[in-house]
Amino acid sequence: MKKSIYVLALGAFGIITTEFGIVGILPTISRQFEVSLDTAGWLLSAFAITVAVSSPFITSFTTKINRKFLLCLVMSIFVLSNLISAFSTNFVMLMVARILPAILHPLFWNISIAIAFKNNGAKGVSKVMLGLSLATVLGIPLTTYAVDLFNHWQASFLLSSAISLIAFIGLLFFIPSIPAETTKSTNNQLVILKNPLLWINLISTICTLAAMFSSYTYLTAYLEQITKMNAAQISVMLLLFGGMGTLGNWLMGIALNRNVLATARLFLTSLMTVQILAYYLGGIFTPMVIIVSLWGMIHTGGFLVSNIRTTQSVPHHALEFVNSLLTSSFNIGISLGAFLGGTISASYGVHYVLWVSVTLLAVTFALSFVNFPKNIKENQNLMQKKIAVSICK
Repeated sequence: MKKSIYVLALGAFGIITTEFGIVGILPTISRQFEVSLDTAGWLLSAFAITVAVSSPFITSFTTKINRKFLLCLVMSIFVLSNLISAFSTNFVMLMVARILPAILHPLFWNISIAIAFKNNGAKGVSKVMLGLSLATVLGIPLTTYAVDLFNHWQASFLLSSAISLIAFIGLLFFIPSIPAETTKSTNNQLVILKNPLLWINLISTICTLAAMFSSYTYLTAYLEQITKMNAAQISVMLLLFGGMGTLGNWLMGIALNRNVLATARLFLTSLMTVQILAYYLGGIFTPMVIIVSLWGMIHTGGFLVSNIRTTQSVPHHALEFVNSLLTSSFNIGISLGAFLGGTISASYGVHYVLWVSVTLLAVTFALSFVNFPKNIKENQNLMQKKIAVSICK
């Protein structure tokens, strides 16, 4: 099953690249279709909102369908949607092409994680997660570079389609048939909703992702308008951002293994600091290169911090259910961040989107000090030990 897990990781890379790859070409899309930058930002927001809404329901609607068939179906839809996006003749057509695959997005993620865990435990899950991590840090610079290399905005979508096609072929040949399992009762899972710690962590997740993407969504525009970088320089900056993100993700995993709450607070304060520096030094080329490097190293850890903080206090039987809530929270945060950043950008200029992020990070930091009953904290410590063992493996 090792080949299967790597294929699933490639599929995750293709899907997440499709979702976030649009970030690097938002200014280009804005000019091509003659829409404002904040309107173009809805290409990310609408995708994220659709994922957030569909996540809790899509798996339950497909419980009786062969899992391999669903994986192949999802990936084929992503291939097709990227092709339609590449040949869109107007902004509405492009928007529709983005929304349709988003409906099935969480389905691929939930199934692939389940397959990986069943066949190779935590190690298998970490390999599939690597596809997501690499996509979030490398997908955007790759698609942005493709546009710059071929001098056509369509190149971004064609590259995403090609990646998804390769993953589809891999799924077809290396994933065995996986019949659907008998549907299990969700009564025990729903009990977890009574845990106030879960709700605080989900709210914190939404605020964290909103903070991250209120500024990150408009990073290309920021570097273009404030730092005055050209297209080639921006591509290099995005690649640097992604490369440092890979390092940061590794360091974040080590830190979380030692102390989850302290690491979460360090992440929040570090990201606030780097964005304040970007606001005051954004117009100076050399300092901004250093700031983008630090920003990238810190930014990527947000996904891991939010995931571990939320799942550490959840019983094993409820992990799949909570993961679906996390997927929704991630995408609610992404869409909220893109919307808030676009609104501020349109009203006051792209320079001020950084303060949206700083404000949301400050709110999340304050939430980390909310106290809970002793029994909940004890349960949290127990789950943290389990996760530490899993990470060490």
